[in-house]
Amino acid sequence: MVEAINQGVYLVDGKDLVMDPAGMPSKEEGREQTIAYSILRSHDTTGEVSDKMRIKFDALISHDITYVGIIQTARAGGLKKFPLPYAMTNCHNSLCAVGGTINEDDHVFGLSAAKKYGGIYVPANLAVIHQYSREAMATCGGMILGSDFHTRYGSLGTMAVGEGGGELVKQLLQNTWDINAPEVVLVWLEGAPRKGVGPHDVAISLVKATFESGFCKNRVLEFAGPGVKNLPIDFRNGIDIMTTETTCLTSIWVTDEEVKHHYDMHGRPEAYRELRPGKVAYYDRLIRIDLSKQECMIALPFHPSNAYTIHELQADPVGILSAIEADAKKRFGDKVQVDLLSKIHDGRVMADQGLIAGCSGGTYDNLSAAASILEGKTCGNDYFTMSVYPQSLPVFLATNRSGIAEDFLEAGIAMKPAFCGPCFGAGDVPANNGLSLRHTTRNFPNREGSKPGAGQLSLVSLMDARSIAATAANGGYITAATDVEFEDTHIPYKYDGGIYQKRVFNGYGHADETLALRYGPNIKDWPKMFAMEDNMLVELAAVIHDPVTTTDELIPSGETSSYRSNPLKLSEFALSRRCPEYVGLSKRIQAQDHERRDGQVPANVAKALALVGAEATNTSFGSCVFSNKPGDGSAREQAASCQKVLGGDANICYEYATKRYRSNCINWGIVPFTIAPETEFPYEVGDMVFVPGIRQAIVEGKEEIDAKVITAAGEVKDIHLLFQNLTTAERTILADGCLMNYYANQNK
Repeated sequence: MVEAINQGVYLVDGKDLVMDPAGMPSKEEGREQTIAYSILRSHDTTGEVSDKMRIKFDALISHDITYVGIIQTARAGGLKKFPLPYAMTNCHNSLCAVGGTINEDDHVFGLSAAKKYGGIYVPANLAVIHQYSREAMATCGGMILGSDFHTRYGSLGTMAVGEGGGELVKQLLQNTWDINAPEVVLVWLEGAPRKGVGPHDVAISLVKATFESGFCKNRVLEFAGPGVKNLPIDFRNGIDIMTTETTCLTSIWVTDEEVKHHYDMHGRPEAYRELRPGKVAYYDRLIRIDLSKQECMIALPFHPSNAYTIHELQADPVGILSAIEADAKKRFGDKVQVDLLSKIHDGRVMADQGLIAGCSGGTYDNLSAAASILEGKTCGNDYFTMSVYPQSLPVFLATNRSGIAEDFLEAGIAMKPAFCGPCFGAGDVPANNGLSLRHTTRNFPNREGSKPGAGQLSLVSLMDARSIAATAANGGYITAATDVEFEDTHIPYKYDGGIYQKRVFNGYGHADETLALRYGPNIKDWPKMFAMEDNMLVELAAVIHDPVTTTDELIPSGETSSYRSNPLKLSEFALSRRCPEYVGLSKRIQAQDHERRDGQVPANVAKALALVGAEATNTSFGSCVFSNKPGDGSAREQAASCQKVLGGDANICYEYATKRYRSNCINWGIVPFTIAPETEFPYEVGDMVFVPGIRQAIVEGKEEIDAKVITAAGEVKDIHLLFQNLTTAERTILADGCLMNYYANQNK
C-alpha cells in the first residue's frame, strides 16, 4: 500500500519519476522547482536563495485553549493591532463542564480582543478550527500559521504550519518564522481506492510507514501523481490533516478542478490557482501509495503508527491484543489493569464505543458514507454507543438537508455540535478499560481523558468513519467497511455560509484601540521571568527514559484545558499523569532560587556550588527535565511554559521529537540542551547539572559546552551539552529569559 524510498528522485513534467541524476539539474536547482519552494520563497523575507528562511505568513488561526495566552504575550510585547488576519475559533473549550464560567470568560475575552485589535472571532460550536480555515481562509499559494499541531491545508493549495503560541506572537509583532530550508518528500499517489476505503485508512498507512523511522521529520510532504484526481476534496483533506502524525513540517498538494470547485462553492473563486511542480523538480525522498491496494485499517493504542489492517486483527486478535496489554504494562506498571482480551467474543473483537468527529472525521463525505452504511440499521441498546460531530454548522446544516442526519438519528446515533473535545479527552470519554474506535487524529496514552495514576485507563483505536459505521451496524464487532454492502445515495455537499455571515465577527482592518479587553477572574498575566545569569545550576525534577515523551504527558489535556488562561493554575498539572512528584519538586527548587536572589543561599545550593567553585551571586538555580525524546504530539506551548512558570531553566535530551516543542522551549527561555547519542545518562531526580559560562556561550554563538553533573551523593562528573542550530534571535530570547522579555527589551 505504502512504500517509503529513501532516495532522491526527479519529477519531470509533473508525470515521470526519474531516479538517475545523470543529465538532471542539481539537487538545489531542482528543489527550487517544487511547489513547496515556490511558496516558501514567495514568503521568505530574506529575498535571497539560501539555506535559511525567514517566513511571514498570510494569516493566523488559534482556538480557545491558546489564543488568550498568545494575545497576553503579544500585548506585553507592545501589540497595537493585528497586522494580518487572525481568526480565533472556540472549538476546544466549548463546554463549561469544569471551573464554572472560566471557559465562557475566555470566549468573551476573545471577542473583545477581536474588536480591539481587529481580529476574526468564530463563536463556540460554529466550526472546528481547521474546517473554518478550509472554508474561509485557505488560498492556493498562501501560508497560514496556527497554534494547533494539525494546522494542515495542503490539499487546498495552502502551506499551513502548526506551532506553539510564541511563533504566532512573533507574527503579530511583525517578526518572522525562522527555519532551515527544508527537504521535500514527494508523495506519489497512484490508482483509486475501493468502495469502503476512506481517507483515514490511507492516512494511518502513511503514518505507519514513516513515523518510527523519522522518514518525514521536519520535511515538507508534496502530494502529486495520477491518483490525486481520483480523490474528492474531503478525502484529500482527511489524508492531509493526518500528515502531522508523520512529524513532517508541512504539506502541499497539486491543485486541479476539484480544488477549484471547492473555492467556487465556498464563494471564493479568487482563492484558486493551479499549483504544479516546475519542469524538472527534485525531491529528497519518495513515498509511493497505491490507493487501489489500500485496505481498511485500525491504529491500536497507543499511537497512530501502531497500525494493522482490520483483517489482520480479525485473523490474530489474541496475539495482537496481548501485545497491547504488554505495552500498557510496560508503560503504566500496576497502576492500571488492562484487559483487552476480554473484548474477544467468539473469535471476534468487540468495541465499546464509536466516534466520528473533528477536523479529520466530521467531513460531509465521511458522514454521508457512514450514514449510508447505517441506513435502516441500529447501533443497538447494549454497551456499544456511538456519536458523530459534524465539523462545522454548514456541514451540519447540509447533513440535515440531505437526509444524512435522519439516517444517523434513526439508527440511534447521537449527533453533536462542532467540537474538538473528543480528540483530547473533553467529550465522549470512554469508560475505564473501554475500547473506543474513533475517526479522530490521535490515540496517544493519557489523551482521551483517562487518568492512569488514578487507576483509570481507556483504550482508543483509530479507524475510518466507514469502518466505524460498519462496526456499529454489526453490533460493535470490529468490521471493515469493504466487507459490507452499501450505496451512498446522498446528494453531494452544498455549502451554505449564511450562518458565518450572521454570527462570525470579522473585524480585520477595523481595530478600535479605545475598547477594553474583557477579563474573567481566571485570566491571569504571566509571572515575572528572569534573564539568564552567567552560570546555570539546575536540579533534575523529572527523569524519563521512555522512547518518546508526548506533549500530552508534559501537560495533560482534558479538564486541564479549562485553566489554559491561568499560567499558575495550569502549571499545577505539569507532568501530573507521568511524574506526579514533578510539580512539588519544581516549586521547591523555584522557592530556593528566590531565597538565593534574596541573599539567603540554601544549604544544598551552596554545597553544590562549592563543589564546582562557583558563586551564588551570578548562578541561577532552576529545575530541569531529562527525557530521551520529548515533544511528540500537540503544538501546545504550555508544555514548555508550565515548566518555565515552575522555574524550569533547561531540558536535556538526545533529540527533540518536533521542531515545535523545541521552539516552544526557546520562546519560554528554556535552554534546549541535547547530548550525543552515545552519551549515557544514568542520573536521577535530585542530581544537579552545573553549566559554567552559559550566557556568554549562548550570546557568542557557541553550540556546545562542558558541564558538570553533581550527584546527590556529592560526586562530580563531566557531561558535554549541545545547543545547536539556534538563530541569532533565539539566542537573544534565551539570554533575555523569554520571548516576552525579548520584546519588552526591544521596546525600551
